[in-house]
Amino acid sequence: MTSLHADEAFLDHYQFTHDPFAARVPGFKFFPAQRKPVLGQLHHLARYSQLVLVVTGPEGSGKTLLRQALVASTNKQAVHNVVVSAQGAADPATLMRHIAQGLNTQQTDRAALLAQVGQLALTGQEVYLLIDDAEELSEAALEALLVLAQGNADGRPHVFLFADSDVIPRLDALAGADEVFHVIELQPYAEDETREYLALRLEGAAQGIELLSDEQVELIHDRSGGWPGEINRVARDVLIDAMASRRGAAKGGGFSFSLPKKHLLALAVIGVGVAAALLMQGRSDSPEAPAPQAQLPLGANERPQQQAGTPAQPQPEAEVGADGRPAIEFAGSNQPLPLPLVGQSQPVIRQPLAQAAGETDGEANVELPEPVASTPVTVPPTASQPAPTPAPTTPAPAPQPPQPVAQQPKPVEQPKPAAAPAPAARPAPAGPAQANGWYATQTKSHYTLQVLGTSTESAARSFVSQNGAQYRYFKKMHQGKPLFVITYGSFASRDAAQAAVKTLPAKVQAGKPWPKTFASVTQEMAN
Repeated sequence: MTSLHADEAFLDHYQFTHDPFAARVPGFKFFPAQRKPVLGQLHHLARYSQLVLVVTGPEGSGKTLLRQALVASTNKQAVHNVVVSAQGAADPATLMRHIAQGLNTQQTDRAALLAQVGQLALTGQEVYLLIDDAEELSEAALEALLVLAQGNADGRPHVFLFADSDVIPRLDALAGADEVFHVIELQPYAEDETREYLALRLEGAAQGIELLSDEQVELIHDRSGGWPGEINRVARDVLIDAMASRRGAAKGGGFSFSLPKKHLLALAVIGVGVAAALLMQGRSDSPEAPAPQAQLPLGANERPQQQAGTPAQPQPEAEVGADGRPAIEFAGSNQPLPLPLVGQSQPVIRQPLAQAAGETDGEANVELPEPVASTPVTVPPTASQPAPTPAPTTPAPAPQPPQPVAQQPKPVEQPKPAAAPAPAARPAPAGPAQANGWYATQTKSHYTLQVLGTSTESAARSFVSQNGAQYRYFKKMHQGKPLFVITYGSFASRDAAQAAVKTLPAKVQAGKPWPKTFASVTQEMAN
């Protein structure tokens, strides 16, 4: 199973709208436990201290997220933030060039940079210089930062370093006996805080903490040590292991009753629908024997039916499509805190389009009986005359009475086959059926972009008609209700599909389109 299919199986099994334990997720709130006091301390020291502020912790301890929260919570009218990642600026020259760009100046020497800091101070703005991954800086770059942090008569920036703890002895060696920096060491979460953090992550993906047992929460806390990055990794592994064990039990022991209640309800609805379809099909088969209205003997009626052929069956209809937008908030506060996320957003983000396992489109091929299927027209030939009367003494008068009766359907019933095709001329459902046919013709390993979904077909059609021929939609069932999923294009690879996202209109990109294979699309249509 590829990683993409594994991700899709993970999301579908737990009915997640996105991976709750990805590094960057939509709508994630800043978790205040063990971090909000540090955030307040940073703001306080930046105002009243002249020291370089160093935030340390192991990988996955939340340093980058804390730096984002610090930037997001500053007053933009009073603070000018310059953020630099040391991963691309480890040497002094590159570091100073990035700082100069952040200060909107071309000169990179210390005097010019401090002069620009002083100019901003005259406008009422302090300068916050935030260096992420500071452990990557060379010794010369660290020394240049310490000198810059001392400032001069023109101005002085507030320097923040976010780094692993191994940067501390290096700073000690550069500072000597002088006190030039202050260290704030991040602490791991306690078990109760780990539980609250997991609940926050799961709620963002439309689930709750009840998805995990007390034993699983304890296991996650012990294995992760309470560090948020490790909590994400271990929690995902625990849920995937639980999913695999349930599926293995289902394969080994037949039908498993450990399915979610939503799935069991969907299976029950499907069973009722299939039973109703079979019942309707049985009813549609039974009227075909007495269908002719010519009041002729059964033997004479069966023979023309075999010659005339069976009536055309109506074709099954297929239909198809929702959207959403993330908002990043500061948990525990009434004011939103839009954290500036770094790097690409998680590609497997999805709006609530998770399919329920075992659900189907609920369509049935029901043969509609045609009472007068043009068979009376073949009745007048003399082949029907011997059958009605066993007495040979009156052969001529016997066929005469049925003839007026046989002619009655001619003016009344003969036009009905022409009027009956009215359902076949329905133009509205033809679009989805043709769209489903288009998906079936695509190469199963190729990709399309899932744009959004909607519960109404009219909305899906309107979107497609307004945005062009590259947009199509198909129908699937979600929690027992039809969902119309809109897609864009056909691409030979996932990278090509991902690159096409940037070419879409801004309103479409806002819905976070994500690639999926045509194999998964056809499976969703078939379920």
